Amino acid sequence: MIPSIRQLKYLVAVAEHRHFSKAAETCFVTQSTLSTAIRELEQQLGVMIFERNRKSVLITPVGEKLLAQARTILGEVEDFVCLARAERGSLTGEIRLGVIPTIGPFLLPRMLCDLRQTYSKLRLYLKEEISARLASMLTQGKLEVLMLAFPYPLRDVETTTLFEDEFLLCMPSGHPLEREPSVQQSQLRGESLLLLEEGHCLRDHALEACDLQSAETNLVYQGTSLHTLVQMVANGLGLTLLPAVAVAGDVLGDTNLPLRRFRSEKVCRRIGMAWRKSDPRRDEYRVLAEFIAARFAPPAFGVQAGK
Repeated sequence: MIPSIRQLKYLVAVAEHRHFSKAAETCFVTQSTLSTAIRELEQQLGVMIFERNRKSVLITPVGEKLLAQARTILGEVEDFVCLARAERGSLTGEIRLGVIPTIGPFLLPRMLCDLRQTYSKLRLYLKEEISARLASMLTQGKLEVLMLAFPYPLRDVETTTLFEDEFLLCMPSGHPLEREPSVQQSQLRGESLLLLEEGHCLRDHALEACDLQSAETNLVYQGTSLHTLVQMVANGLGLTLLPAVAVAGDVLGDTNLPLRRFRSEKVCRRIGMAWRKSDPRRDEYRVLAEFIAARFAPPAFGVQAGK
């Protein structure tokens, strides 16, 4: 008997959550329904996919191999569905867009308004997550397009750059660097640098852009969001690096914290989009990318830093 698409979706959900009850919730079925489907799948294949005990769910070595193939199959099934959607015209119907948290809250509000006016038949569904989870969801066909910061390792995808997002140095009022019209990366050495917690690619991009190694600064990985980092700076806990798109999106609020540009023109990250190479709607995604790039690339951000 050939496994069903539903069984493969359940397999992926259990592998991701390592918990049958949580996996059932995300699949909108009862735990007994999901557990029965997984048991039947294991019986059909003649292998054990999951090792179960009272405290945890572990995936077996053969289960890991089947998981990778299941994700590929689910992505191809989604491409099958997208092939029909592509016949309905450019930028119509549903598109599921994944976006990282350091872009979404600041860029999407303006973007969605313009999109609705220009492409009234497009229904854009959004998912905000860190890059690693978005990449997995793209592979599985849970998302069609990603908006994230490059460089980031992705397989079997097409990518396009939308714009370069400049990093600005944010500091407490009265900090010695506030007297400088602009700063050099070397001036950050020895400073307490506030960055996002593990899993957010902005941390690595910021360090790389500033040509810094972790040992050269006192890194504080406490921020869960850019807004949190701003409040930490406002309380005198250190400096942080803010992307221009967030500054233009009013991440500073009413803090009036000083900002300074770097003297090097390369202190930035690249914002781009990605989609599966096999997706038949990739021409539509290029249209969407061109639409975004034309409207939201600098100097549209209108960021002011320094005097």
